[in-house]
Amino acid sequence: MKFKLTSLEKKWVLYDVGNSAFTMMVSTIFPIYFNSLAGSAGISDVDYLAYWGYATSVCTLIVAILGPTLGAIADTKNYKKIIFSIAMGVGVLGCIVLGFLSSWLWFLIIFVLAKTGYSASLVFYDSMLTDVTEPERMDSVSSHGYAWGYIGSCIPFIACLVLVLGADSFGIGMQNAMILAFIITALWWLLSSVPLLRSYRQRYFSESGEHIIANSFKRLGRTFLELIRNKRILLFLLAFFFYIDGVYTVIDMATAYGQALGLDSTGLLLALLVTQVVAFPSVLFFSRVIKKVNPETIITVCIAAYFCIAVYAYWLDTQFDFWLLAVLVGMFQGTIQALSRSYFAKIIPAEKSGEFFGIYDICGKGASVIGTALVSFLSQTTGSINIGVSALSVMFLIGLILFRISARLNKEHKKV
Repeated sequence: MKFKLTSLEKKWVLYDVGNSAFTMMVSTIFPIYFNSLAGSAGISDVDYLAYWGYATSVCTLIVAILGPTLGAIADTKNYKKIIFSIAMGVGVLGCIVLGFLSSWLWFLIIFVLAKTGYSASLVFYDSMLTDVTEPERMDSVSSHGYAWGYIGSCIPFIACLVLVLGADSFGIGMQNAMILAFIITALWWLLSSVPLLRSYRQRYFSESGEHIIANSFKRLGRTFLELIRNKRILLFLLAFFFYIDGVYTVIDMATAYGQALGLDSTGLLLALLVTQVVAFPSVLFFSRVIKKVNPETIITVCIAAYFCIAVYAYWLDTQFDFWLLAVLVGMFQGTIQALSRSYFAKIIPAEKSGEFFGIYDICGKGASVIGTALVSFLSQTTGSINIGVSALSVMFLIGLILFRISARLNKEHKKV
C-alpha cells in the first residue's frame, strides 16, 4: 500500500524543503563568496580557512548552549511555534542581509547570526515531529522530510548557480548576482515555512505555571537526571555523537577536500549537487524498506556503509574518485539523518521533545566540531588529507558498537 502524507505532515516536510536551500548555500556558495571577500581584503588562504572555521564553531557553541534551554521553554504550551518562528526569522533576515555586504568581517558576523537562527530553528522543527504525526509513521515522515529537502533545495540552488556563473553574460555583475542569490534562498526558506506556521498546533507540552523560565530550567535539570538513568536513550545519544560525526564532517569538509583533489569551483558545486540528487530517491527507497525491516537494521547498514566509505577515502586521488564518493555519500546521507531523528523521537517522552532534541542537537553539532578537528589535525601531521578523512572510520566503528548496544536495550524495554 502506498504511503500517503497527511496535510499537516506535508506542511512539516515542506519546511525541510525550505531550510535545505540555506544548507546547500552554506556548504557551497557561502565559503567561496567569503573567500572572494577575504581575498579582496588581503586575507591569506590560511587565515580565510581559520576564520571560516572559527565562525562555524561559534555557531555550534551558541546553539549547544541555547538549544536545551530554549527547548525546555518551548515545551511549555504554545511556546514552541513562537520560539521556532523567531529563530527562523533571524536566519531568513540574516541570509538577505549577507547579500548586501562587501566587508569580510561583517559578512562573518551576520553569517554567525543567520546560521545560529537556522540551527536553532531545527531544534524545534525536529521536536515538532512528535506533534505532527504518530509514532508508527515517524520513520516514513522523517524520511520524506529529508528526501524532499534534498531535491527541493536543488531548485533555488540551480537558479542561484545560473545567476552566479552567468553574471557577466546576463550583464548584472557578480555583486548583483550574489544579492539575488541570497534573496532567492531566503524567500524560498520563508515561503516554505508559512504553511507549517499557519497549521501547527502543539499537542504535547509541560505545564509550567507562572514562572515559565525558572520552571523550564528545573525541568531541564530533571531531564538530564532522567537521561543519565535511562541507558537506552543515553547510549543512543553517545552512538549518535560518534557516527553523525562522520556524516557532518564529510558535509563540512567536502569543499576543502574537493579543492585539494584539484576540482575547480564549478566542478565541485556540480559534484555536491549530484549528492543531493542521489539522496532523494535513496531516502524514499529506504522509507519503503522501513515498512518491512526494523529501523535499527537500516541505521546499522547506513553506519556500516559510512565506515566503508571512510576507509575507501584513503585511496582517493582523482576527480573521478571524488565524484564516486559523492554518489556513495548521497545513497546513505539522508537516510541515516532521517531515521536517527525519528528513532530518537520514538524513544523519548513526547511532552519533553523540545529539551530532548536540544540535547540531541548538541550531540550532532558537537560531533561535527570534533570530526573536522580530527581530519585537520591528522592531515597536517601526516601531510595527507586522505589519512585524515579515512580516520573517521574509527568514529563510525565506535558509533556502530554503541548503537547496537542501545538497540538491544530498546528491544528489551519494549518487551517489558
